[in-house]
Amino acid sequence: MHFQGLLYRALNPIRAREPLSGEGARLHGGRFNPKGIPALYTALSVMTAIREANQIGTLQPTTLVSYEADITPIFDATDSDALSNYGMRPADLAADDWRTRMRAEGKAPTQIFADRLIADGYAGLRVPSFAKGATGVDLNVVLWVWGCTLPTKLVLIDDEGRLLQ
Repeated sequence: MHFQGLLYRALNPIRAREPLSGEGARLHGGRFNPKGIPALYTALSVMTAIREANQIGTLQPTTLVSYEADITPIFDATDSDALSNYGMRPADLAADDWRTRMRAEGKAPTQIFADRLIADGYAGLRVPSFAKGATGVDLNVVLWVWGCTLPTKLVLIDDEGRLLQ
């Protein structure tokens, strides 16, 4: 699929001056990226972004940013038929044990799934949010490939230069 529109991301303030780096995800790994692979975990709404960034307890200091995106191809992980073509089910995506499996096995099944999507040329995937309090309308876009030109164009909205001075 093609994604064009606004994306939101709630950053740890430590990474606020690097809103396009994906470095935190590269260092630690995420549900949809193994360690060593940079990723930007973005959301289709501000509230989803905040939920995603504050999954462990009470709201912590957070820097909220937005992007204009025009990115293709994006895998639509909300499509159960497309998932089944990769041997995945919605329940596999939502599994809470991905961190434990990453530590024990080197990679979680969702990270192996992401590796396959990356190898197949996808720039990212659209996926439901699994953060506490998320509903069926809370969606994320996880990006593995992004830049300043098409077909993976992602532009930080910072008209006043607040972050990148």
